[in-house]
Amino acid sequence: MRVRVTLSCTECKNRNYNIMKDKKAHPERMETSKYCRFCRKHTLHKETK
Repeated sequence: MRVRVTLSCTECKNRNYNIMKDKKAHPERMETSKYCRFCRKHTLHKETK
């Protein structure tokens, strides 16, 4: 079952990315380093509800 999840920046708290994730293969919350256009640098992005 694939669901859409939102990633938000840990520094400025803006929600920047919407991605699809397979809940069955990866039940834990996702964390990845992505570019934040508000901070203008690569930051850690975490999955939000």
